Amino acid sequence: MGVAGKHFPSHAPDGSDAATPPASNAAAAGDERVRKESWFGHLLGRPEFAAISGTVLVFAVFAIGAGGSGMFDLDGVMNWSQVAAYLGILSVGACLLMIAGEFDLSIGSMIGFAGMMVAIPTMYFHWPIALSILFAFVGCTALGALNGYLVMRTRLPSFIVTLAFLFILRGLTLALSIMFADRTIVSGVGDVAKADFITNLLFHGTAFKGLFVGLAHIGIGKMLDNGQPLVPGIPKVILWWIALVIIGAFTLAKTRYGNWIFAVGGDANAAKNVGVPVKRVKISLFMLTAFCSCLFAVLQVCDIGSAAADRGLQKEFEAIIAAVIGGSLLTGGYGSVIGAAFGALIFGVVQIGITYTNIDSDWFRVFLGGMLLVAVLFNHYVRRRVAQS
Repeated sequence: MGVAGKHFPSHAPDGSDAATPPASNAAAAGDERVRKESWFGHLLGRPEFAAISGTVLVFAVFAIGAGGSGMFDLDGVMNWSQVAAYLGILSVGACLLMIAGEFDLSIGSMIGFAGMMVAIPTMYFHWPIALSILFAFVGCTALGALNGYLVMRTRLPSFIVTLAFLFILRGLTLALSIMFADRTIVSGVGDVAKADFITNLLFHGTAFKGLFVGLAHIGIGKMLDNGQPLVPGIPKVILWWIALVIIGAFTLAKTRYGNWIFAVGGDANAAKNVGVPVKRVKISLFMLTAFCSCLFAVLQVCDIGSAAADRGLQKEFEAIIAAVIGGSLLTGGYGSVIGAAFGALIFGVVQIGITYTNIDSDWFRVFLGGMLLVAVLFNHYVRRRVAQS
């Protein structure tokens, strides 16, 4: 091997392995030109660091301010976990799409529209509810594909295309509910869902009921007068949230598709030049956000027992806030599904936790906006720091 006119032998004079090149020697000796990052600096560069830190801070604040109010009892934990889980489902899709450099502002309207796609065929055309749910998933993912196709085909900003669908879907939801029900709400779906085996298994009610009966009998959780536990089990929405976070985090960190998502968000042209199917990746992610919206709607309709035209209002912004708090950049190419999950958890803890304190619930939106601003500033700082290194 020749470097700067000198030859480094393949073996040292004593017959040992080859001598180390000068650059490696310099690094091994602690050359000041080689930057060494501390463990804290490495941790600071993780996209989910801010969300995890914020979660710890929020828990500490409410442990002090609402610790004796029942917020951290089993029923209180299930309350704020369920709120976090609904938003968390949306935040998985929103986070992955934002990492790819796009937005979907039709998420909230898709929730209301999907709810009507489940309720109207079930209640007015007497479809089996499982078939109505399948119809909703197929229809919503098709609309997500249309969103992605229009963005890729026209090269218009996804903000504009999905903003148009926000109004289109909200208007269709309102028109269909008035046309069939003569009001903006369709009721009676919950009883049908409870009677259907597949729907009841996947979307309705709670899981691990026997476990929670046992916990109540040993004093973990409250017991009602009829001998049943106050918390009958884990709501299905929480299980769906956990499953989506695990799948999303694994896909992003361990698969080629996850690398493609980062690549198209960082530089779509460069990714295309090295063979990444940019259009296919982005369209599939628009389909994922639509799927998450439909899953939100199905779980909500089965839980509440009705579909309403105003469901999902402003959920698109809350999902984006959760993703940003979780470390996703608005410019794409950087983010974490785990961070988005913690962002949704912060949302749920604060929204429900504030009712356990003496603070007016109107301050919740103020806190949410403040958290968004802090997260954006922190992410901007991390991005500059990573770029400099």
